[in-house]
Amino acid sequence: MTSNNSLLARLASGSLVLQILIGIIAGAILGSVAADAATSVSFLGSLFVGALKAIAPVLVFVLVASSIANQKKNSHTNMRPIVFLYLLGTIAAALTAVVLSFAFPVTLVLADAAQGSTPPQGIGEVLNTLLFKLVDNPVNALMTGNYIGILVWGIGLGIVFHHASDTTKKVLDDVSHGVSQMVRFVIRLAPIGIFGLVANTVAETGFEAITGYAHLLAVLLGAMLFIALVVNPLIVFAKIKRNPYPLVLTCLRESGVTAFFTRSSAANIPVNMALCEKLKLHEDTYSVSIPLGATVNMGGAAITITVLTLAAANTLGIQVDMLTALLLSIVAAVSACGASGVAGGSLLLIPLACGLFGISNDVAMQVVAVGFIIGVVQDSAETALNSSTDVVFTAAACEAAES
Repeated sequence: MTSNNSLLARLASGSLVLQILIGIIAGAILGSVAADAATSVSFLGSLFVGALKAIAPVLVFVLVASSIANQKKNSHTNMRPIVFLYLLGTIAAALTAVVLSFAFPVTLVLADAAQGSTPPQGIGEVLNTLLFKLVDNPVNALMTGNYIGILVWGIGLGIVFHHASDTTKKVLDDVSHGVSQMVRFVIRLAPIGIFGLVANTVAETGFEAITGYAHLLAVLLGAMLFIALVVNPLIVFAKIKRNPYPLVLTCLRESGVTAFFTRSSAANIPVNMALCEKLKLHEDTYSVSIPLGATVNMGGAAITITVLTLAAANTLGIQVDMLTALLLSIVAAVSACGASGVAGGSLLLIPLACGLFGISNDVAMQVVAVGFIIGVVQDSAETALNSSTDVVFTAAACEAAES
C-alpha cells in the first residue's frame, strides 16, 4: 500500500510536460500498430476533454466574481493593454496570412460541398450573435459554454459582491480556491487523456487524407509558426524590453501542447489558468483575461480564414489587389473575434469572407469541406496558437506594468 502511494505521489509531482510527451509517443505507437485497441481507448481522450469543458465555465464564473469582489481599492488589472495586445496580435496574424498567400499562392481542387452547420450570412449576423451572447441567461451560459455571457455575469456579480461583507467575500474566495484545486486534479490527468486522443486520431486518419493538401498546410502552418516564433516575440519584446523567448517557449510548451491535442480553447482555459498561477501573475488580471482571450484572441482563426479565402479566389482566377486583401484581413480579424462560439469554429466564417470577392456560397462551402479534411492538423495548430498566445500577452502586460 505504501509503495502504491509512493508511486502516485511521484506521478503527481513529476514533470507534466514529460508525462504528456510520453503519452503522445505511446498513443502514436498504439494507433499505428493496433487500430482496434487505439479506438477502444479513445474514451480516455473524450473523458479528459469532457472534464475540462465541464469545469472551465464554473472556474471562469467563480474566479471572475471572486477576483472582482475581493479586489483591493486602487488596484490595476492591466486589462486595457491586454485587450490591445489581443487585437494587435489578431490583425498581425491576418496580415501575415495575406503576405504568405501572395508569396506562395494556393489553389484547390474543389469537389464536395460541406454539409451540416450553417455559416453566418454577414458581419451583421456575427455582431448580432455577439450582442445576444452578452445578455444570455447565466444558467444557459454556464451550460452551453458561452464565455462572453459568463464573463458579463461574473463581472456583474463581482461588482455587487465587492460591497458585501467580509464573510461573503471570504466564502467566494474559498469557493474559487476549491474549484481551482479540482482543476489541478483534472490537469494532472492530461497525459492519460492525450494518450487516448493521439491513439484515436492516428488510428482513424493515419494522416493519409491530408497529404494531398501539403501546400495549403505548409502556408497555414508557416503563418502560424511565424506568428508564434517571430511576431509574438517582437510584440512581447516591445512591451517588456527583454528577451521574450523564455516566456514564449514556456507558454507554447505548457499551454500550446495541451491545446493542440484537445483542439478547444475553452477546454484549455483551466490549463492556462494554472500556467498563469505558476508564472505568478495577478489573479485579478488573468481570471478575466484568459477566458476573454479564449473568445476574442483569435490569431490562428484569422490566418485560417484569410488563407483559405485567398486560396478560393486563386482557384477561381479572381485577381486580388493589396487593398482588397487588407480589407479581407480586417474582416477576418473581426469575424474571428466576434463569432468564435459558432459551431465549426473559423471554418464556417470562410463563406462570409468569400463574399468580399463575390464567390458563391456553394463554392465557399466546398472550401469549408477542404478545411474539415485538413482539420486534424489545421484546427490543432490554430488552437495551440490561440490558446498559448492568451498567456503570452497576459504575462507580458503584467510584467510591463510591474517594471
